[in-house]
Amino acid sequence: MHATRLRRYADRHPRSVESAFLLLLYVATAGQYVRHEPGRTLGLLMATAACLSLLWRRRHPAGVVVATATCTGVSGGAGHEVTPLVLLPVIVALYEPAVRTPERTARAHWLTAVALVVLPTLFPTHDGRPWLETVVITAFWTVLPVVQGSAVRARRAYLGAVRARAEHAERTREEEARHRVAEERVRMARELHDVVAHHMALANAQAGTAAHLLRDRPQQAGQILAELVTTTSSALRELQATVGLLRRPDDPEDLLEPSPGLGRLPDLVSAFASAGLRVVVTADGEERPLSPGTDLTAFRIVQEALTNVAKHASANTAHIRLVYTHDRLTLTVSDDGGALPRPTPPSGGFGLVGMRERARSVGGTLQAGHRPEGGFAVTAELPVHP
Repeated sequence: MHATRLRRYADRHPRSVESAFLLLLYVATAGQYVRHEPGRTLGLLMATAACLSLLWRRRHPAGVVVATATCTGVSGGAGHEVTPLVLLPVIVALYEPAVRTPERTARAHWLTAVALVVLPTLFPTHDGRPWLETVVITAFWTVLPVVQGSAVRARRAYLGAVRARAEHAERTREEEARHRVAEERVRMARELHDVVAHHMALANAQAGTAAHLLRDRPQQAGQILAELVTTTSSALRELQATVGLLRRPDDPEDLLEPSPGLGRLPDLVSAFASAGLRVVVTADGEERPLSPGTDLTAFRIVQEALTNVAKHASANTAHIRLVYTHDRLTLTVSDDGGALPRPTPPSGGFGLVGMRERARSVGGTLQAGHRPEGGFAVTAELPVHP
């Protein structure tokens, strides 16, 4: 409890604590010189100079090390015994560069301090103490702040690295979250585009066909109008299911109906047939079960490609070819273009961009372009299990 109070006081009044520390340091150092009559005045003067120089140890750590070591060496050369208490100013001065500078620089400061303290004592002293003993005492007590300061510096560097990694991880998480949100927005926009574009184009074609047949063949027109009701109902269901994902982000499995796949290809072919577009489906190879992502991607690509045929081409027939291998599905949607050339949408069109993005999202590729013999073809290679 008392330690906590002292720590709080030190945090609030750092200068007062430092002043008290330096005063105690001066009393302890000066007390060593008071007991010795010979050279007492010189010793007190050197102790005062050494302790006062510690006030600048943070601004000029190297200069303070030289100053304190020189003062201690001068007093030692004058005959005073070099003791741990006499070395206190040097010990405090050495701690600062050990904390703030690289280990090699701190070691150089230590060697300089040892030399400045020991060299004056090599001359005959009043007490006749062997110089080797002075060297050992000086080296031992002055190396302690260097070791402690290096440990503190290493700990601060470690904590700084940990803090930097934590901040980097936090920034990375935020960037990843934003990236995922952007990807989800693109995915939802692509899904809405496919649903709306397909059903609107199909409904428009069915309505136009029904209006054309209404006078001459009213019964067939009525059938097409019934198909139009089915098309609009399917569009509403898929829109409701897609928008439901936005309203229930924590429960993505709670959909109004399963995600479409190639199993709904006959319904898709039938819907386009009611709009006047005949679709021929062929399959090669042994049919393999597809992962949900690949199945949805394949269906949406076929759906978008047929929608483009109905919107942009004057063809009456489209061909869908499915080729299964052991690990890939290759699907091709093509048309002969009819009598009129098929225009290419500006910049590839959002439909083509969306199909390519869908193919890449499951690890596949997509190519689209005009055929040499006429018409247009979309070819996608998709992995069976991405």
